[in-house]
Amino acid sequence: METRTLGRTGRPVSVVGLGTWQLGADWGEVREDDALAVLDAAYEGGVRFYDTADVYGDGRSEQLIGRWLRSRGIDDVTVATKMGRRADPHVPEAYTLDAFRAWNDRSRENLGVETLDLVQLHCPPTPVYDRDETYDALDTLVEEGRVAAYGVSVETRAEALAAIARPHVATVQIILNMLRLAPLEDVLPAAQEAGVGIIVRVPLASGLLSGKYDETTTFDASDHRSYNRDGSAFDVGETFSGVPFELGLDAVRRLAPLVPEGATMAQTALRWVIDQPGVSTVIPGARNPDQARSNVAAADLAPLTPETLDAVRAVYDELVAPVVADRW
Repeated sequence: METRTLGRTGRPVSVVGLGTWQLGADWGEVREDDALAVLDAAYEGGVRFYDTADVYGDGRSEQLIGRWLRSRGIDDVTVATKMGRRADPHVPEAYTLDAFRAWNDRSRENLGVETLDLVQLHCPPTPVYDRDETYDALDTLVEEGRVAAYGVSVETRAEALAAIARPHVATVQIILNMLRLAPLEDVLPAAQEAGVGIIVRVPLASGLLSGKYDETTTFDASDHRSYNRDGSAFDVGETFSGVPFELGLDAVRRLAPLVPEGATMAQTALRWVIDQPGVSTVIPGARNPDQARSNVAAADLAPLTPETLDAVRAVYDELVAPVVADRW
């Protein structure tokens, strides 16, 4: 597995990581044995970067990862978690040093570690990115040894650029995929120039880019692809990348002929992300070991041709950009 340096953390991470939202909640039920099997399969395939959050299953995802690390004796991975979505109400004033310490203490207990490898602000209200107090508090967490490094997980490009301008922000996590190209124009170049790592989430547009869905596909009531299509639970950009489901299906049908021989649509979509300059790691999720192994195999594909990249851009410009480009 290819490794890249994760921005200002200085840590080597696998170019394909594992997102573990699925192991916590909001994607249908995943049993503990199945979750541990997913973690095993990813690790065996070379994954050395795991992304979680304190709200995934109210801490279940963190707890599973901590249990897995201890039971397997694994000490050569980077685990990134997130904090902030526990704030109630979810307002800028909730992002204080005391709150950060409390959230960190809970994550450290869940993961069973003294120092968290990387903590990311979890899509906070936009004003949080512009407050000096935010970064002063995060610096204090590093000084106290609670966290080794910090970054942000953002919804918009403007939020990403505000964070990149801060001198101690190590990473930015952002949505980037074949249906969400706008970050290529400004966020990735700015991050490269500043030495900030880019963690790419939602690389398969909530499964749209697997090529397995059609107009008859349904999702469990506990799955955000069922209950958040209108953004009623959280930012609609997190569900199908904000692309209306039927429009996304049309775009994927246009993209399907670009899949190289021997590859799947999902692997091609992941390879597309890997090929973008400035990307440190991409974090697809997996509900079972076969999905984890298939995701890992994307790293073995040859880089996509310039003609393929141009074709992806053409589909985006024609079908998707008018809907999502200016929003995120």
